[in-house]
Amino acid sequence: MFIRKKKNPSGIISVQIIDKSKGKYCVIKTIGSSADLATIDTLYLQGKQWISSHLGEQDIFEAHDKALEERQVTEYLINNVENILLNGVQLVLNNVFKITGFDSIQDDIFRQLVIARLSQPMSKSATVEYLKSHFDEDAQLHSVYRYLDKLYKTQQEKIQQISVEHTQRILGGKIGLLFYDVTTLYFEADYGDELRETGFSKDGKHSQPQVVLGLLVSKDGYPLSYSIFNGSQYEGRTMLPVVEDFVQRFNLDDFIVVADSGLMSQSNIAMLESGNYKYIIGARIKSESNEIKTWALSLAKQDGTFNETPKGLARLIVGYSDNRARKDRHNREKGVKRLEKAYRSGNITKENINKRGYNKFLEISDNVRVAINQEKIKQDEQWDGLKGYLTNTDLPAKEVYEQYNGLWSIERAFRITKGTLEMRPMFHFTPKRIEAHVCICFVAYKVYKELERVLKTSHIKLSVDKVLDIAKTITTIKVKLPNSGKTLTKTMLLTQRHRSISQLFDKNFWEIL
Repeated sequence: MFIRKKKNPSGIISVQIIDKSKGKYCVIKTIGSSADLATIDTLYLQGKQWISSHLGEQDIFEAHDKALEERQVTEYLINNVENILLNGVQLVLNNVFKITGFDSIQDDIFRQLVIARLSQPMSKSATVEYLKSHFDEDAQLHSVYRYLDKLYKTQQEKIQQISVEHTQRILGGKIGLLFYDVTTLYFEADYGDELRETGFSKDGKHSQPQVVLGLLVSKDGYPLSYSIFNGSQYEGRTMLPVVEDFVQRFNLDDFIVVADSGLMSQSNIAMLESGNYKYIIGARIKSESNEIKTWALSLAKQDGTFNETPKGLARLIVGYSDNRARKDRHNREKGVKRLEKAYRSGNITKENINKRGYNKFLEISDNVRVAINQEKIKQDEQWDGLKGYLTNTDLPAKEVYEQYNGLWSIERAFRITKGTLEMRPMFHFTPKRIEAHVCICFVAYKVYKELERVLKTSHIKLSVDKVLDIAKTITTIKVKLPNSGKTLTKTMLLTQRHRSISQLFDKNFWEIL
């Protein structure tokens, strides 16, 4: 049903209501006739009102006009799109970067490098192209390299200060536990220098130059400080310099140093005690004196029990766990099977002779014949489920065990920085660029941990990696308005996945954190 203006032979125009049924047009009602244009317009409006009041239908010509107008507006909008950005990750991480406090370093390149490291870790050259194409950032490679030199010289200390102050805020003003561990970062190079040297590689890259990275984190894994050492440095000698430097710089007086058994040495223990530091360190009970080993093996193996004995100025605590016993047994059986497969022929080459891992079960004769020593396996079985801890604190044994277990957070920090953030391999060669690269990764991990905390406290039940994956598909459209010269910006949350993290794109959400 629609309104028709019919011109009669006399020149008068009739305004009629027309219906089309089965291919035939039928006049339903004539609203009126006139030769006056103003009157015809009035009659037309009356016809529209009649259709609306009697049938609730719309004039198809009006519908056609609106559809045309709709299309024109849409085409106008599309023709004036200025940019489409894949910047969902940037919008989220900009806010995290700010609430962590790193925005006080007013340098866009710093922010860009940190966010790109979390969003799409690549070489510095590829990062520049990524920033341009996805975020429309005015990034230049020569500016990035200049900034890395500036970061090394002037901003590194301030960055760690910001990190520590933020951690103190979220932990209620007190850091309490200092977890320390080391890892190695290798280089894609055939030669090294005074800093980059070959050494024991935790990545199995023993022939490539590397540096040793010492990292301090707090409870729940918030990064506090780091130091870089020569690639051949023994990890046991790295702990005290890092801890002492950190304690002095930030004037800490109430804390406990927690480290694994790889850092336990008589000199380390002596230096910790001479500095009046409280510590919890994993103990190598299999390497203790015969007296202590006999005592440990005589303990009743009951799940969840702890026993202790004095050792110097400290306490040696030994705990037993059924889960640990099952794990020890499983790992040993798997290791022995690997040995059986590798040395089935009974021969071994000189380059394969070592005592690492389960090779300790091998019996090697002078003529380089090899056999698995079943007696050594039985001796090892006695230790299944036992774990030692050395501490000079007054904490109950179970609490010492619980605090020590917090070391998983630093192991996770290394997994994320090496995996998600791709800290290594490194392609820089000068010490200042290496330091700057590690610093950028350190800050990126801090931002990662803060986003993780925000998600948890806001009851967004998604991992950081999942949130960033979703955010990578969120676009922002920029439309230039020709008449006003202004730009209209709209972030598009189109799918159900997008809407699952919609809170993170609400300005009010970040203001109340």
